[in-house]
Amino acid sequence: MRRLAWSALLIVLVIFLTFLVFYELPSADPAQLRAGRLATPALVAEIREKFGLDRPFYEQFWIYMKSVVTEFDLGYSYYKNVPVREEIFARLPASISVAVGAFVLWLAIALPVGILTALRPRSRTDRAVTGMTLFFLSAPTYWLGLVMLFLFARDIGRFPLVGGAGTYVPLSENPKAWFESLILPWIVLAFGFAGLYARMIGENLREVMALDYVRTARAKGLSERRVVVRHGLRAALTPVVTLAALDLGFLLGGTILVETVFNIPGVGRYAVEAIQNADLPAIQGTVLFGAIFIIFAVLVADILYAVLDPRVRY
Repeated sequence: MRRLAWSALLIVLVIFLTFLVFYELPSADPAQLRAGRLATPALVAEIREKFGLDRPFYEQFWIYMKSVVTEFDLGYSYYKNVPVREEIFARLPASISVAVGAFVLWLAIALPVGILTALRPRSRTDRAVTGMTLFFLSAPTYWLGLVMLFLFARDIGRFPLVGGAGTYVPLSENPKAWFESLILPWIVLAFGFAGLYARMIGENLREVMALDYVRTARAKGLSERRVVVRHGLRAALTPVVTLAALDLGFLLGGTILVETVFNIPGVGRYAVEAIQNADLPAIQGTVLFGAIFIIFAVLVADILYAVLDPRVRY
């Protein structure tokens, strides 16, 4: 309950800071932005009065907070004149598909490779993982996405295999086309994280396997597989859970570069369009969603601590 209370307080703080930045800075007049570039002073004044923008800051913030808490109303888009909540919910499945698929793929790669590097230090596999980690961490996501499109996109690729830019299909319409359209984005995101997580898992597992309780488990006659999985890996994954939760929450909030490169209609691309059009309610909505996902992911990670490591108690 204490963690939940702190999470709620942090969300309120995020809403307050974004509201303060967008509605109080002199360079961002919401009434002028909503009226457009060719608006007359009379129209700007009418909009300011209609939407309560002429009221004190605390009154505007209270009205906004009340609408968010009671109705989850994030306002109307200046650019499209549609509810921001509907736009985000319509684009959320695409962002979830990209984030969760990449998350599963990079863990499926990182876990076995990390265990292998821990059990065979300084081997060829260990050195190869180190080199791949440095390469994919140094390669910008948008560059890697463009390279994948140039090589493997079905429409423009040198070796056309799957998908391409602008080929996203919702899961409910065609599962096969949905899967093929997301293979390249998943690979781009997963390769950027898999090497790092493999190194982290390998280093943590290497340290855990040298502890006394692991040697005791071996002395009892337990199989090496059970010692590694039941006693070593669970403790080694504890610090990795926090980073994984933050990364997943960040991706769920919108994979901006990947969605832009592959033209996926997700929350990240919506945030880019909102910034380009100075659409303050849309920017606020995407920031709030990103904060909610990250805070919730960290909360889940705190709970998983006790599941993975019995020594952790609250």
